[in-house]
Amino acid sequence: MRYAMLIYTTPGSYEALGQEQRDAVSGEYMALTEDSRCVGSGQLHPVETATTVRVQDGRTLTTDGPFADTKEFFGGYYLFDAGDLDEAIGIAAKIPAARMGGSVEVRPVVER
Repeated sequence: MRYAMLIYTTPGSYEALGQEQRDAVSGEYMALTEDSRCVGSGQLHPVETATTVRVQDGRTLTTDGPFADTKEFFGGYYLFDAGDLDEAIGIAAKIPAARMGGSVEVRPVVER
């Protein structure tokens, strides 16, 4: 089964690290993309670049920035083939954001 791993990071957590630590964390993210179970991944531009779209009474309304102010923001994702939820959780635990004040939401993907 495929699982989406939605990465929520705390603003400034990466930038607060020293260069050597940032390089190590970046290496961990890259290593996950090289895992044979990884079938996709992506990093998003900073939350300040977001545009929120709503349609109300047939009109398209846009707002600069994210939908809601939160402590964490959606920063990227992985898509993994995993045998079950326990395996997916094990993979998610390796994502640096999970230990750097953020979180990783693991959700099964509807196969079509």
